[in-house]
Amino acid sequence: MRRLLLVLAALLAFCVVGLGAYVRLSDAGLGCPDWPGCYGHLVGVPDQPHEQAQAAQAFPGKPVHAGKAWKEMVHRYLAGTLGLLILAITVLAWRQRIATAATTVLAGVVVFQALLGMWTVTLLLKPMVVTAHLLGGMTTLSLLVWLVQRPEGLARRGPHQLALAALIVVAIQIALGGWVSSNYAGLACQDFPTCQGAWLPAMDFPRAFTLHRELGQTADGALLPFAALTAIHWSHRFWAVVVILVVGSLAVSLIVTTVWRRYGLALAGLLLLQVGLGIANVLLSLPLPLAVAHNLGAALLLAALVVVNYRLR
Repeated sequence: MRRLLLVLAALLAFCVVGLGAYVRLSDAGLGCPDWPGCYGHLVGVPDQPHEQAQAAQAFPGKPVHAGKAWKEMVHRYLAGTLGLLILAITVLAWRQRIATAATTVLAGVVVFQALLGMWTVTLLLKPMVVTAHLLGGMTTLSLLVWLVQRPEGLARRGPHQLALAALIVVAIQIALGGWVSSNYAGLACQDFPTCQGAWLPAMDFPRAFTLHRELGQTADGALLPFAALTAIHWSHRFWAVVVILVVGSLAVSLIVTTVWRRYGLALAGLLLLQVGLGIANVLLSLPLPLAVAHNLGAALLLAALVVVNYRLR
């Protein structure tokens, strides 16, 4: 029963990560100006004329966009369901006295995720909070994938240090990708492989990676310069090269070993898919389906590396 719940939770977490990306990329992150309800509604959104009139009165200056509000609330409902499912898994593990450190950490991450979800709204999409919320979702998925694994039938040890390095560089790349998305820097470079026609365009790294600031602003409240957005985008591209080298090396080292070949092929396929999606997003000016697919590709690559690290231990 517990493993079935874990599998369901992992699948739901993957869906929540994808839906969260869809909400963020479709500019619906503030579809509801309050939390946990939407314009005061815990169930549904104010889509009737009299409800919208009441919402306009209660939240002046924040007009109702029913479509965006529904996107945000569906995401909240699924995330809430995932939280309850993880709570059930945690209680069951504690009652059966099989709770591990990962189980306890997972419960803590889910609670913190709920707080980040609230702060995402109340702090008006502050980039640091939005990025942390993405990383929390990826961490939740990773812990669930880790807990789903069974210890029996593990193959012989392999390049576990390289696998750990691959996991770390992919986690950093996901953080950089979240920073690109939360700062709306996805179109700062619209050519490939160069950026704005140059290998090293004008960039402002100090302002780009100042964490404590509002969306679109520098730390002192001025408008965030385009050179800072360029630095954010370029950094994500640069680290993608590191990911290709490290994850590619791991995939090759696994492919040449019969025991690990299928894991290596899976990693190589996911890596190529993710690189292709990243390039396509640039050349096609960030279409929503491809942008969401790029987020899901990152989640799949991360999950695959979690499995590989577990199996290589």
